[in-house]
Amino acid sequence: MAADVELPPSRPQPISYLEVYLRVLNALMLRDMRSRFGGNYWGYLVQVLWPCVHLGIIVGAMNFRGMKSPMGDSTMIFVATGALPALAFQYISRELMKGYMAHKPLTYFPQVKQFDTIIARALVEIVSSFMGLMLVLVVLIAFGEDPIPVDMTTAMTGYLAAIALGIGVGTVNVGICSIFPGWALGYILVTLTVYLSSGVYFLACYMPEEIYGYMKWNPITQIIEWVRLGYNPTIPAQVDYLYLWLWIFGSLTIGLLMERYIARSQK
Repeated sequence: MAADVELPPSRPQPISYLEVYLRVLNALMLRDMRSRFGGNYWGYLVQVLWPCVHLGIIVGAMNFRGMKSPMGDSTMIFVATGALPALAFQYISRELMKGYMAHKPLTYFPQVKQFDTIIARALVEIVSSFMGLMLVLVVLIAFGEDPIPVDMTTAMTGYLAAIALGIGVGTVNVGICSIFPGWALGYILVTLTVYLSSGVYFLACYMPEEIYGYMKWNPITQIIEWVRLGYNPTIPAQVDYLYLWLWIFGSLTIGLLMERYIARSQK
């Protein structure tokens, strides 16, 4: 028999740049999920469950005070169509900034870029928003409500607009926070003011025309009305879609420029 010929050890295949990038994003996303509320994955569920808790508190308060829905017969549907897009914007715009601050020490590794931390946190928040949305829909069905909008396209595009605006404003927050870390606390007051004045608990279009004119400068007010038009096309809402798209693309453009020329220079 011929002697066995020893083959040279095979060389490991080089890892592509795309594979490295996807591994970095995966690691950052898992770190995001573990770092929420106690440093484990169960804590991540708190944020997913919070929209349901929020909805229950508001509906309970409205029922306790004897307040009826100004849009249809369902108080739960009325509150959900206002709270969900507002919370989606609020969480994403705030968490992108917090993610940048939490992951900043990791950017000293050459594989991790500051922009990667923004992308990873945005993906986590988008998934969380849709998981929270699905959970609220299940709860509404369990209580005998019909959460299916009359115009699905209008309702969903309005919700997606809230997510897109949250990403744009969140990117701007990253640029601000890179030079002024105290903005992370100041923005809480901003989001609280915006949330309370956006028409979550009332229909802005039923306010006096002078007040309604001022409220429409708030893009969240118009996004909430955009979603509610998908459930009740008869409400006299006046949504300026061009204005909203200018907000979305304008904030995203400014945020990316700030990340490129301000945030990176602070590393």
